[in-house]
Amino acid sequence: MRSRFIFRALNIVFAFVLIVTILASQSAWTAYARTEQLDDDEDQPILTFSTVGDSRQDPVSPDPTTTPLSGQDTIWLQNTKAWSRIIDSIEQQKSNLLFFNGDMIMGYGNANVPQNNTTVQGIVNSDLVNFYKQYAFWRGMVAGLMENGTYVVPVPGNHETQCKACGKIALAVNENAWRANMSDLILDDTRFLKLFGDQPANESVGDNRVAADGLITDQSKLSYSFDFKGSHFVVINTDPVGKDAHAPTNWLAADLAAAQSHGARHFFVFGHKPAYTYYYGQNTQLPVTPSGLDNDVASRDAFWDVIEHYGAIYFCGHEHIFNLMKPRAQLGGRSWQILVGSGGSPFEAKPSDITVNPNTDRDYAWATVKVYRNGKVKLTAYGFDDQFGPTHVIRSVTIQ
Repeated sequence: MRSRFIFRALNIVFAFVLIVTILASQSAWTAYARTEQLDDDEDQPILTFSTVGDSRQDPVSPDPTTTPLSGQDTIWLQNTKAWSRIIDSIEQQKSNLLFFNGDMIMGYGNANVPQNNTTVQGIVNSDLVNFYKQYAFWRGMVAGLMENGTYVVPVPGNHETQCKACGKIALAVNENAWRANMSDLILDDTRFLKLFGDQPANESVGDNRVAADGLITDQSKLSYSFDFKGSHFVVINTDPVGKDAHAPTNWLAADLAAAQSHGARHFFVFGHKPAYTYYYGQNTQLPVTPSGLDNDVASRDAFWDVIEHYGAIYFCGHEHIFNLMKPRAQLGGRSWQILVGSGGSPFEAKPSDITVNPNTDRDYAWATVKVYRNGKVKLTAYGFDDQFGPTHVIRSVTIQ
């Protein structure tokens, strides 16, 4: 009798312990699930953007893998095959923004009204008409992106602002032609609102000349900035009239300081020319001269001081190649230069060149960046080779 009582008592105790254990487990699982949900929410991207530059074709010196040029590319001066594939890929990646880092047209002429030949043929063949014709073709190629959820943000390049026959110097008429063909994109708040249910904030698109930068022409919509989704975006004109291959460093410093004061978490700067040339030759120094802002090292250093001070990321083109570098890493620098001048223009590296990164130095490439709620920034570069093989990940880095 007594043993039966003890057995029943033990059963009751066991049942009680089992119930408590189950309830505790459920509570722990609920807490864990809630934590996981919070972690998932914090680790969700709030903004995705892509960036690339240099899609224009060169009818005189095309890349050997693109010859013979199609009639279309000979007239409209785009690498249509490469650039359209990149566009399609960016659309599939559902990027909110595409920053195109200059040289979308061959340009490089004088976009003034022709004076010496006012025949129909003379006008049609003029630099002025060629500028507008090439802009129109490029705008047509990116129009689908704008209708399918990706806002295109243009960056002026030297082929847009400079005249080669004039001595590779920027002209005011070319800057005016830029505004005439890109102005509606800089910035269309109504279109932003329709695409994202939100608008840019703290826009600065007017004449952003600063006396200390020594600029002499209207820089409206050539160097400009805005905030979106907690990040600050800056576009700079690296070839303004009278200051070719120079960044508007003083304006940039003031702009980033203002962005920091109103709470921007990340700073992304886009220009055409690199601050630091990528010397891609394995056995010889190629290119043989600096390609970008490092033609004036002191000025370049002042620019990079600003980039480092704000922990900004600088995206650029001009060199028709892909490269990621931390220029001052050995000095404790934290800022990256992302070179993506690989949108279709003739590659810097010839097929016969022995290069530093042979697997990617002749890739058509772009970068896609995800900004996360928890502050993380992840950059992934994608590309495909000059034979148009499969798209692959070139490199991925996470930047806090």
